[in-house]
Amino acid sequence: MEVRIGKQGRLVIPAGLRRALGVQPGDRFLAREEEGRFILEKRERVRARVQERFAKVPSDVSLADELIAERRTEALRDGLP
Repeated sequence: MEVRIGKQGRLVIPAGLRRALGVQPGDRFLAREEEGRFILEKRERVRARVQERFAKVPSDVSLADELIAERRTEALRDGLP
């Protein structure tokens, strides 16, 4: 389906596409650019995807602590205090 951006930057999603995707007034989306494409995703879908991605991380593992440790190691390697 072809859509057009209005003068104020508004995009109208055709009714058939809204029905097919289950889009309702008031739904919230996250927008991003990916390889020259404009992508809109429902917030709930993004949240579910992130939770699924990190579901296998053991509860006793702190990803924040691991990231900090990696950054400290990189800083030491680069000769930073």
